[in-house]
Amino acid sequence: MSTCTLHPPPIQPTPQSHVLVIGSGLAGLSAATNLTSQNIPVILLDRAPKPGGNSIKASSGINGSPTRFQPGPDGEFYNDTVKSAGVVFSGSTLKERELRESLIATVTRGSKDAVDWLVDEVGVDLSQVAQLGGHSFPRTHRGGKSGKPPGASIVGALLEGLDGSSLFELRTNCCVTRVLKEAEEIVGVEYVAGDEKHILRGPVVFASGGFAGDVRGMVSEYRPDLAGLPSTNEARGGSQSLLEGVGAKLVDMDQIQVHPTGFLDGKDESATVKFLAAEALRGEGGILLLGDGKRFVNEMETREHVTDVITGSATTVEGELRQWDVTLLLDEGAAAALDSHMQFYLWKGLMRKTTMGDLGQAVTDTVQGYADVVSGRKKDEFGRAAFGNWMLSEVQPESVAYVGKVTPVLHFTMGGVIFNSHSQVLDGQGEPIPGLWAAGEVTGGLHGQNRLAGSSLLECAVFGRIAGNEAAAFYQQHYLFGSNA
Repeated sequence: MSTCTLHPPPIQPTPQSHVLVIGSGLAGLSAATNLTSQNIPVILLDRAPKPGGNSIKASSGINGSPTRFQPGPDGEFYNDTVKSAGVVFSGSTLKERELRESLIATVTRGSKDAVDWLVDEVGVDLSQVAQLGGHSFPRTHRGGKSGKPPGASIVGALLEGLDGSSLFELRTNCCVTRVLKEAEEIVGVEYVAGDEKHILRGPVVFASGGFAGDVRGMVSEYRPDLAGLPSTNEARGGSQSLLEGVGAKLVDMDQIQVHPTGFLDGKDESATVKFLAAEALRGEGGILLLGDGKRFVNEMETREHVTDVITGSATTVEGELRQWDVTLLLDEGAAAALDSHMQFYLWKGLMRKTTMGDLGQAVTDTVQGYADVVSGRKKDEFGRAAFGNWMLSEVQPESVAYVGKVTPVLHFTMGGVIFNSHSQVLDGQGEPIPGLWAAGEVTGGLHGQNRLAGSSLLECAVFGRIAGNEAAAFYQQHYLFGSNA
């Protein structure tokens, strides 16, 4: 389902062939970077007015294991990802499971190289490591506490590198309306820019993202039960149907992730698009409280689990949107570990600095109980075992706290086109469609019923680079030396 408006002017072909990358988030930029490094000309199309996609907003980090920055051994990344994928993975047929296993193996085993590439070649600081929900060990990387959030840092660095290449061209406000196929091979795209329709020829890498913001369209089609929830995404449809039109098979389209913590802005609680309260806020020690001031969940469980407990335990917020009344609370230690995040949230008015005395006795008693857990004086009734940088031990009326209201929000779509470990898009028979690759949220089959925090940026880097390499080899064979040149 395309949200682009079609226009009648005639198609204007362009004579030169490039590799065409659709989408300017981390997956698209990773593919373009690997292509230009091999002297392959790239045109990158994005329907938004500015590049970066949802990747530029990513705030918790990128997973990697093992890396130079991890504090200890970690042999569980693959198993944590399988566990997170849940019944969608375990209930698959043998053939489907083999494909899912190969995707999970590719992304987890490729995580070290992805982090090394971003640090050593792209120049991004990823020296801080945290443990987030659903992870057995700390493995989610971001920069130092005073730097930019990881998504903005990574996207900015990649864009800067590509801007210096004569082989790279970025075109924004361009909406792809058709994928061109000739003799079973993908040979280009048709797109609309302003009032004109254009054609570009060349092999195609789709990195156009998901559809979690298309609440009235694709979300309603595949998950009508989620209607009425706010989203962290703008209201744009996905590209999956365009690819389905050229033979691509879709999978897991009903698997839509609801993130447990999007900020309820007191200035506009009815806003349908919310700022994400990064999972790192809980990973560094933050806790969730009901309206009565009590904790109710292990904040380090998977997003799916925390969301389910919120919607089953918290009171709802009045209004047309489906929202719940939950408070996110951090102490000074947790807040200091996320300084750049906190400065933004405080500036936007999404969080506020206060004291325990102002929050009341019920919250004070809850926080003291949690502080006793962190300090080892008692076990957590909810089973939490990782506490990040929480430092508060003895709660006093003057003890500083940072609080904000949060609610579950539509965040990520696990479904999309079926692809393989070479980033090739597969048809209904499981065969690669020549000239077509995909990476990032437009794909399906990797995450199953739940995506681990930090694995979105990771899959974009891993499969974006693979798609770039595969498309480069195809271009060199078919366009430089083949009949399509």
